[in-house]
Amino acid sequence: MGRTTRAVAALAALVLVGGVAACGNGSDSAASSGPAVTLSLVAYSTPQAAYKKIIKAFRGTPAGKNVKFKESYGGSGDQSRAVESGLKADLVAFSLEPDITRLVKAGIVAEDWNKTEHDGMVTDSVVVIATRKGDPKHLKTWDDLLGSGVQVITPNPFTSGGARWNVLAAYGAKSSKGTDKVAGVSYLAALFPHVSVQDSSARASLQTFVGGKGDAMLAYENDSIFAQQNGQALDYTIPDDTILIENPVAVTKSSPHPTEAKAFLDFLFTPTAQKIFAENGYRPVVQGVGGPSFPTPSGLFTIKDLGGWTKLNKDFFDPAAGVMAGIEQKLGVATSPTPAAK
Repeated sequence: MGRTTRAVAALAALVLVGGVAACGNGSDSAASSGPAVTLSLVAYSTPQAAYKKIIKAFRGTPAGKNVKFKESYGGSGDQSRAVESGLKADLVAFSLEPDITRLVKAGIVAEDWNKTEHDGMVTDSVVVIATRKGDPKHLKTWDDLLGSGVQVITPNPFTSGGARWNVLAAYGAKSSKGTDKVAGVSYLAALFPHVSVQDSSARASLQTFVGGKGDAMLAYENDSIFAQQNGQALDYTIPDDTILIENPVAVTKSSPHPTEAKAFLDFLFTPTAQKIFAENGYRPVVQGVGGPSFPTPSGLFTIKDLGGWTKLNKDFFDPAAGVMAGIEQKLGVATSPTPAAK
């Protein structure tokens, strides 16, 4: 088996671990003293490796010594809908705020979940353009992705939070931060015919890309770093104009172990956990934790600059009337979650 084949297999195994962990208590065993408590963490796909290390570190603290974890990873939207429909969760960690908001409306997460020092956000990232090693087709800008024959990989925005960030990064860049909606929407309409595969999650899209499909991939910065750390021959460019990705986390109101769940939530904001996030490619929300440094793009913008999630979800991601519904339907792509994800 060649080096590339082994690396792709390793990435595939990491993707599959999420499904396995969703069905069991994971590999951690209970501490020897005191009754064990099992917390269910339901998260989006990409921070799986980081959470594995953070959980191990937490279990080495007095607050975590008797805590085990049951973990589930997948597309952010699918995971949120699963919890809404009854999947047990003590903590939820999603790609974007609306997936938490869905659970607030369902009475599963408290309304004040984001009344914290960091507004409920545990990590940041940015949308990047990933390419083959050496960037043989010179794909560095948003306009480059529209070149003849260029194939792009990005997930389905109706299942994946990462995909929504990708869409809004492209839209914001080409609409001058939302001031020229026509130009931004026109760009999206031109871009998506170049998208050859739309997987259900950002991590699945990474697996597709490293498996050989596509010339470029719209991705989280952290996912591109993850791929490089796992031996993948890819490069990535941070566009001058791109969006700040903000990833939320919350404890559920229905957790039977609120003390332990809150302890783990608090641990996520310690220098130890934030450094682990940074080492796994995420931009920490707590400053001065060490680890790698991250450049700030000259044209970085936020979701608030584009009008906020309530407006953007209605305008772009309504499955019947949103901008992306119209674009995807013309391409024959599904615009509603699968029955299993509801």
